Amino acid sequence: MFELMKKVIQIRQSIIFAATGGFCVISAFIIYTIEPETFPNPFVGFWWVMTTITTVGFGDYVPKTVAGQTFGIFLYISGIALIGVMIGKIVDAFSTYQTLKEEGKLDYKGKKHFVIIGWSSKTFKTIEELLLINKSDIVIIDTKQQAPCSHPRISYIQGDPTSRETLERANILYATSVCIFASDPIHNSVESDGRTLLIASAIERFANERNHPIYTIAEILNEKHIPNFKHANIDEYILSNEVFSDLMAQSAIYNGSTKLFMQLLHRKQGDDIWEIRKQLDWRVYDDAFCALKKRGATLIADHEDFSIVRRLQDPIPVDAKLYIICDETTYRKIIS
Repeated sequence: MFELMKKVIQIRQSIIFAATGGFCVISAFIIYTIEPETFPNPFVGFWWVMTTITTVGFGDYVPKTVAGQTFGIFLYISGIALIGVMIGKIVDAFSTYQTLKEEGKLDYKGKKHFVIIGWSSKTFKTIEELLLINKSDIVIIDTKQQAPCSHPRISYIQGDPTSRETLERANILYATSVCIFASDPIHNSVESDGRTLLIASAIERFANERNHPIYTIAEILNEKHIPNFKHANIDEYILSNEVFSDLMAQSAIYNGSTKLFMQLLHRKQGDDIWEIRKQLDWRVYDDAFCALKKRGATLIADHEDFSIVRRLQDPIPVDAKLYIICDETTYRKIIS
């Protein structure tokens, strides 16, 4: 229905634009025919028509005869009205586009974006971090009537996240990654994790049908439900309650340790964790470790392996995903 509405709007606009353009061209030839001495060619006539109907009125060309002045009066009435209608259609088109965007009715056509499914307070925090860290667009999928937040780089898709049509509208096949959150309010972990599993299964089925992998990250509330997610081929899962409990325990044992974790998790200040690629002259981990140390960065891991500091003489694999700790200025210098 909304696609049909957009087509109708486009047709009406094209008719208005065509009618306005045709009216201006015909009027230019008419005034040129009426007063060829004042308007030596149709282009000059077109110039006068445009300055007249747009109420600019430079006065560089003015009809001298009664017929020309009568035609000018006709332009004042009909031309200005036609231009007013056209401007109104343009404003209406922008208004309609903005309304459809806020209601999540427009498709997203970009690539290398992040897809966020489910809205909660944790979703909002994640989006804030993504906007700080990365320049890519973010697409939110939810069933809310209006977009839950507004930003030039955020698009909203309203619909069922288990529906193939909704996933296609978010262009999910070309997303960098997909994050599935437990939506607020959370009544119980079984219901929430069951919804997450259903969404993850729908994404996996869609990826298999298109023979295109989709990197999926899911929030899981209950650790006992993890085995149920194995067949969904989720790439990463985050235990929401476990993270909080672990941080609380760490803080109790090592007072102030959570400040370290919070600094590494947020990009607003201090040093952060960054991902870099292996450089050609780095054969073993020690080569990378020493080179990065000279630049003011600390190599900490390859993928999820933190043991590389104890085996610095091991060769770096081709598919290495190295993580370092440094500030943003140092990171920008390293990747450049």
